[in-house]
Amino acid sequence: MDREHVDVLIVGAGLSGIGAACRLREEHPGKTFAILEARDRLGGTWDLFRYPGIRSDSDMFTLGYSFRPWRERATLAEGASILSYIEETAHEHDVERSIRFGRRVLSAEWSSELACWTVEVERGEGGERERLTCGFLYACTGYYRYDEGYNPPFPGSERFGGRVVHPQHWPEDLDCSGKRVVVIGSGATAVTLVPALAASAEHVTMLQRSPTYIVSVPARDPLAELVRDKLPPMAAYALVRWKNVLLMMLNYQLCRRWPRQMRELFLRLASRQLPAGYDVARHLTPSYDPWDQRLCAIPDGDLFKAIAAGSASIETGHIDTFTEAGIRLISGEELAADVIVTATGLNMQIFGGMELVVDGTKVEVGATVAYRGMMLCGVPNLALAQGYTNASWTLRADLISEYVCRLLAYMDERDLAVCVPQPPPPGSATLPLMNLESGYVLRSLESLPRQGTNAPWRVHQNYIRDRRLLRRSSVGEAMEFRPPARGRRRGEQAAVPVAV
Repeated sequence: MDREHVDVLIVGAGLSGIGAACRLREEHPGKTFAILEARDRLGGTWDLFRYPGIRSDSDMFTLGYSFRPWRERATLAEGASILSYIEETAHEHDVERSIRFGRRVLSAEWSSELACWTVEVERGEGGERERLTCGFLYACTGYYRYDEGYNPPFPGSERFGGRVVHPQHWPEDLDCSGKRVVVIGSGATAVTLVPALAASAEHVTMLQRSPTYIVSVPARDPLAELVRDKLPPMAAYALVRWKNVLLMMLNYQLCRRWPRQMRELFLRLASRQLPAGYDVARHLTPSYDPWDQRLCAIPDGDLFKAIAAGSASIETGHIDTFTEAGIRLISGEELAADVIVTATGLNMQIFGGMELVVDGTKVEVGATVAYRGMMLCGVPNLALAQGYTNASWTLRADLISEYVCRLLAYMDERDLAVCVPQPPPPGSATLPLMNLESGYVLRSLESLPRQGTNAPWRVHQNYIRDRRLLRRSSVGEAMEFRPPARGRRRGEQAAVPVAV
């Protein structure tokens, strides 16, 4: 029995995967493709996370697709709105029918002889296995594990008499109304959860080991409000999108060049929204410079408003142990709690955990060098959707989808079947792929590919530069191409042996 073969196989039906499929449908209507999604619904992050207040931590005018305007008014949108946006985009571009739900990719093996990937998939809860082949594999799997969050051990946690939950797996039956809640963490998830829970809880405490930069942004974009009814939707969207891109880039450059001044600015802006005498130095002054880790954006200062109202507070200290009634800190202070939320971060997982094999040899991803931040040197016909660390994820993921379409067109025009990114010259220095000091990054550096110091192996955290490079640079730079096997035309699949 022949296995099913598609020209392009997309792994993941989240924000990146749906965007990639829309691009492919538009620019290569003659190509066959399928989307494999491990879960039973599209949306990825925006369907998985269900904790109170779940929202984007980037503005939706840049987190949204460049080809489809964000039409709602919220700048930092709630998860349900983002999920609807993805679903509507998939429907409008007719990619829903190409999604295979309940398919978790276990491995992908490249054969140079056959010039294709053979992908092994686990289907449904029964764990049935199936295989299919593709000419090009496009991993749009995000960067963290969907089945578990990061849960560091806490002494005495078994003694706690209340509930302990991780935001990645928020229980549907959990109601925090009238309860005392401690949220452990200080990242984007924690600063989202605290004001949302504070609306009904007796009190919410954000317990952090060290502070994070927290910046208030308008809940509605003033420029978007001004031009919404005065310009055509795409023109208004492009104008606001470019304004936000430039502001993000300016903010990042100012932080890197004048970190002390920007630190002082962020703290001064925060102190204006907090009660007089609030200990900003202790609770809101990080030990690192701005953008060594991502900034946390809060709409209209909602976290600061909850603190000012007395319904929420921040406590900075180290945990000694969980107790029957809450948490005791090393300082001796005790925090009473009915519910403890461990907003302690994510576990990174590149390629969705699938094993990659090229001609019988397993690919050790951590030993590879990335090509343009989207392919692996020495690994044929494989792309990876990756976003920015200092801006919205979709800005770069969208450019990568454009580049993949351009690469496929280049190969079609020349009747080429294989593209293999070449590594930097021998002896070249390499750097970590991600330039953040966040815990989830530092815990995972060994499992991530490296980057080079020069193009095309250097990853630029700069949208304008990437826009030029990924749209206009030669796809043949440091790339080896191979024609189809003798006797076959490009797109004609060889018979793949099937185990009996």
